[in-house]
Amino acid sequence: MDLIQAVTQPYIKKELPSFSIGDTVQVHVRVKEGSRERIQIFEGTVIARKHGGIQETITVRRISYGIGVEKVFPLHSPTIADIKVVRRGKVRRAKLYYLRDRVGKKAKVKERI
Repeated sequence: MDLIQAVTQPYIKKELPSFSIGDTVQVHVRVKEGSRERIQIFEGTVIARKHGGIQETITVRRISYGIGVEKVFPLHSPTIADIKVVRRGKVRRAKLYYLRDRVGKKAKVKERI
Protein backbone atom coordinates (compact mmCIF):
# COMPACT_ATOMS: atom_id res chain seq x y z
CA MET A 1 0.00 0.00 0.00
CA ASP A 2 2.81 2.43 0.82
CA LEU A 3 4.52 1.60 -2.48
CA ILE A 4 1.43 2.62 -4.46
CA GLN A 5 1.17 5.88 -2.54
CA ALA A 6 4.85 6.58 -3.06
CA VAL A 7 4.53 6.10 -6.82
CA THR A 8 1.35 8.18 -7.22
CA GLN A 9 2.26 11.00 -4.81
CA PRO A 10 4.04 13.26 -7.36
CA TYR A 11 0.97 13.20 -9.66
CA ILE A 12 -1.59 14.33 -7.06
CA LYS A 13 -2.64 17.96 -7.52
CA LYS A 14 -2.31 20.10 -4.41
CA GLU A 15 -4.01 23.26 -5.68
CA LEU A 16 -7.56 21.87 -5.90
CA PRO A 17 -10.26 24.04 -4.29
CA SER A 18 -12.39 22.64 -1.50
CA PHE A 19 -15.83 21.73 -2.81
CA SER A 20 -18.44 19.18 -1.87
CA ILE A 21 -21.54 17.46 -3.21
CA GLY A 22 -24.24 19.88 -4.37
CA ASP A 23 -21.84 22.67 -5.30
CA THR A 24 -22.02 24.21 -8.76
CA VAL A 25 -18.56 24.14 -10.31
CA GLN A 26 -16.85 25.13 -13.54
CA VAL A 27 -14.45 22.47 -14.77
CA HIS A 28 -11.87 23.82 -17.22
CA VAL A 29 -10.87 20.95 -19.52
CA ARG A 30 -7.96 20.98 -21.97
CA VAL A 31 -9.22 19.85 -25.38
CA LYS A 32 -6.70 18.95 -28.06
CA GLU A 33 -7.84 19.31 -31.67
CA GLY A 34 -5.09 18.42 -34.09
CA SER A 35 -2.07 20.54 -33.24
CA ARG A 36 -4.11 23.13 -31.32
CA GLU A 37 -5.11 23.05 -27.67
CA ARG A 38 -7.93 25.03 -26.05
CA ILE A 39 -9.78 25.20 -22.73
CA GLN A 40 -13.44 24.15 -22.64
CA ILE A 41 -15.59 24.95 -19.60
CA PHE A 42 -18.20 22.49 -18.30
CA GLU A 43 -20.43 24.01 -15.62
CA GLY A 44 -22.81 21.95 -13.53
CA THR A 45 -23.73 20.49 -10.16
CA VAL A 46 -21.47 17.94 -8.48
CA ILE A 47 -23.70 14.92 -7.85
CA ALA A 48 -21.04 12.36 -6.82
CA ARG A 49 -17.50 12.17 -5.56
CA LYS A 50 -15.90 8.72 -5.64
CA HIS A 51 -12.73 6.87 -4.71
CA GLY A 52 -9.72 8.60 -3.20
CA GLY A 53 -6.14 9.48 -3.87
CA ILE A 54 -5.05 9.47 -7.50
CA GLN A 55 -8.26 7.70 -8.64
CA GLU A 56 -10.63 10.34 -7.21
CA THR A 57 -13.41 11.33 -9.63
CA ILE A 58 -16.34 13.73 -9.61
CA THR A 59 -19.57 13.45 -11.57
CA VAL A 60 -20.89 16.81 -12.79
CA ARG A 61 -24.44 17.16 -14.13
CA ARG A 62 -26.09 19.95 -16.08
CA ILE A 63 -29.12 20.44 -18.28
CA SER A 64 -28.18 21.28 -21.85
CA TYR A 65 -31.02 22.15 -24.27
CA GLY A 66 -33.52 20.28 -22.09
CA ILE A 67 -31.43 17.11 -21.85
CA GLY A 68 -29.45 16.06 -18.77
CA VAL A 69 -25.72 15.68 -19.44
CA GLU A 70 -23.34 14.06 -16.96
CA LYS A 71 -19.57 13.87 -17.19
CA VAL A 72 -17.14 12.05 -14.95
CA PHE A 73 -13.87 13.90 -14.42
CA PRO A 74 -10.74 12.39 -12.83
CA LEU A 75 -9.61 15.13 -10.43
CA HIS A 76 -5.87 14.60 -10.78
CA SER A 77 -5.83 14.22 -14.57
CA PRO A 78 -3.54 16.54 -16.56
CA THR A 79 -6.49 17.35 -18.86
CA ILE A 80 -8.22 19.19 -15.99
CA ALA A 81 -6.77 22.71 -16.09
CA ASP A 82 -8.79 24.27 -13.27
CA ILE A 83 -11.89 23.86 -11.11
CA LYS A 84 -13.79 26.92 -9.87
CA VAL A 85 -16.66 26.90 -7.38
CA VAL A 86 -19.55 29.06 -8.62
CA ARG A 87 -21.97 28.50 -5.72
CA ARG A 88 -22.20 26.30 -2.66
CA GLY A 89 -25.07 23.86 -2.32
CA LYS A 90 -26.89 22.80 0.83
CA VAL A 91 -27.59 19.06 0.68
CA ARG A 92 -27.93 16.18 3.13
CA ARG A 93 -26.88 13.32 0.89
CA ALA A 94 -23.53 11.94 -0.23
CA LYS A 95 -24.79 11.17 -3.75
CA LEU A 96 -27.41 13.25 -5.56
CA TYR A 97 -28.57 10.64 -8.06
CA TYR A 98 -32.19 11.61 -7.36
CA LEU A 99 -31.62 14.76 -9.46
CA ARG A 100 -31.65 12.57 -12.57
CA ASP A 101 -35.41 12.08 -12.24
CA ARG A 102 -36.20 15.76 -11.68
CA VAL A 103 -36.76 18.49 -14.23
CA GLY A 104 -36.99 22.28 -13.93
CA LYS A 105 -37.19 23.97 -10.53
CA LYS A 106 -37.40 20.63 -8.71
CA ALA A 107 -33.87 19.85 -9.86
CA LYS A 108 -32.46 22.92 -8.06
CA VAL A 109 -30.22 22.63 -5.01
CA LYS A 110 -30.59 25.21 -2.23
CA GLU A 111 -27.70 27.58 -1.76
CA ARG A 112 -25.57 27.50 1.38
CA ILE A 113 -25.01 30.93 2.85
